[in-house]
Amino acid sequence: TMKELKHQFPDLEFRSVPTTFSSNVDYMSKIIAATKDITVQCIFNNAGFIVTGFFEQAPLGKHLANVECNATSTVPITHHFLSLMTSQKLRGCVVFTSSVAGFIPTPFASMYASTKAFVTQFACCAHIEVYNLGIDVCAVHPSPVASNFYDKVDHKIELMEAAQKSAVPPQQLPNEIFKSIGACATRDIGAMAVGTRLGTFFIPYNLFTRIFAVFAPFLSDYKQHNKNRK
Repeated sequence: TMKELKHQFPDLEFRSVPTTFSSNVDYMSKIIAATKDITVQCIFNNAGFIVTGFFEQAPLGKHLANVECNATSTVPITHHFLSLMTSQKLRGCVVFTSSVAGFIPTPFASMYASTKAFVTQFACCAHIEVYNLGIDVCAVHPSPVASNFYDKVDHKIELMEAAQKSAVPPQQLPNEIFKSIGACATRDIGAMAVGTRLGTFFIPYNLFTRIFAVFAPFLSDYKQHNKNRK
């Protein structure tokens, strides 16, 4: 990707920071060192992956790594650059890639949905705190995107595979994200994201969860994975 960017935009400078968003990795030192001599006013918290299957069946370490990558890592990154922008009175933006999964019960992907709920809430809180300083914070909830996000999942989920069939090319997303900056705190992008939000907007969360729990054993995904449950 870096080679492609440098080739496409030869007059611009690109800096890569090879690291892993894991609790046992000091990724912030690398990020700070790589950006200490430049002014960063646009931050995009986009990293994320998904762990599928029943929650207790996956190793705890994998869940914690999922939480670190999808949610916890956004805290020190956002804190660092937001502190610099506010102290230097700079305008800018912080964008989080979240998901409508954070608004509905999402069995077989519990940590993914939980981290997305965190990210959207974090973005909304920060939005209120820095809006009047000229810093725009928003969380976008894209519909499925054709990327390597779906590669190497532990357990195939029919609902997720069905959603993947409607995935749009990744190059369609950046323009929509930039349109969101300064216009809103959260934005649902694409038919699936908008449809999910509208379809569940008036359903109380507890009622939705209880109904889902009653009918879950009849779902093909539940039946399939329950066979191998230890």
